[in-house]
Amino acid sequence: MFGIGIFGLAIYAYTIYDVVISNFASDTDKLIWVLIVVLVPFLGTILWFLIGRKKRIN
Repeated sequence: MFGIGIFGLAIYAYTIYDVVISNFASDTDKLIWVLIVVLVPFLGTILWFLIGRKKRIN
């Protein structure tokens, strides 16, 4: 069970890192995504991988 917690924490940390290094059309979009991921961790992580990664500028 401890390994599952570490795995979840690693995914959460990677999500925050991925949002911060991503390029968006505006800084407001980045701020909104960071707030979503930080304030609603589980749902924010899922939303980022389903919706947010497609919205960034490569």
